[in-house]
Amino acid sequence: MEFKKECHNGVEYRFDPLTNHQTRINPARAKRLKHTASEKGNIEGWISETKEMCPFCPERINEATPCFPSSFCKESRIKSGEIFIFPNLNPFSQYHAVATLSPQHYLDLDQFNEEILTHNLKASRNYFLTVYKHDQKARYPIYLWNYLPPSAGSIIHPHVQLMVESTPLPEQRKILEKGKVYFEKKGKNYWDDLIEEEKKQGERYIAGVNNVHIVASFAPRGFREVTIIVKELVSFTDLDDHHLETLSGCLSKILEGYKSMGVGSFNLVSFSSAMNEKHPYYTLHFKTISRPYPQGIYTNDSGPFERLYDVWVIDTLPEEVAKTLSKFF
Repeated sequence: MEFKKECHNGVEYRFDPLTNHQTRINPARAKRLKHTASEKGNIEGWISETKEMCPFCPERINEATPCFPSSFCKESRIKSGEIFIFPNLNPFSQYHAVATLSPQHYLDLDQFNEEILTHNLKASRNYFLTVYKHDQKARYPIYLWNYLPPSAGSIIHPHVQLMVESTPLPEQRKILEKGKVYFEKKGKNYWDDLIEEEKKQGERYIAGVNNVHIVASFAPRGFREVTIIVKELVSFTDLDDHHLETLSGCLSKILEGYKSMGVGSFNLVSFSSAMNEKHPYYTLHFKTISRPYPQGIYTNDSGPFERLYDVWVIDTLPEEVAKTLSKFF
């Protein structure tokens, strides 16, 4: 496995070992002059103001959120403990739902404990299985968490997006195809090899808990990117309750570590194969990236190189991310 990088003018050009996508890393950029707010802002006032009309808070959720059609769900909304799942009011997928994480309007990153995350992941898995039972052409589950506006989240209240697609998204299709090619060439699963190689090199491997392994991505597509690999599983719906508890514990520690780095907003996405399929060449995994801290004016971490050229410009070395997050495991 090749971890290819080149250095030009103090910039590291890195290439992903599987997809060969290009990332450029220059830690000096983190210290560059930015004509943006230097304070973290009045978060408390902002939280209080948005709570007054929040549709996801318990006192409004039954009146302010849409209902599933009776042919899909007799109860209009799916309730699991304190978690509600309901259709997205403005969907961008045929099966697009929202799942809350907590009745509380706002939680800081270190407040997402294992119990909160386990309940949400379990309810999400069950929703995916319900959709698949309803429509077996809907096969590819997507778990997507935009936390706070800098991550593209439009509502403050903690929630995730759940989608089920009939075909894989473009990046997911590429990863499936590249994973298959790697398996055919090497006779091994890419993610198994990645874990072993990262353990051997010792610079970016963060931790392993049961069958969950956490690595700081060699060629990240986002700031402080972390890859969470669930060995021997292929689809999100392969996660049993024990797997979900392990995964939740790891995610909770990553978010706690992010908080220690001054992170206040993030994205988490799943890369799942189709439900009810087994592929020796693929492994279920997730990726997290940090986003700018919520404030009035900030410098976006995604610019024209990322959006238009598919080249990712990063200012934090993955090795430094691994060093910090390892302390939380």
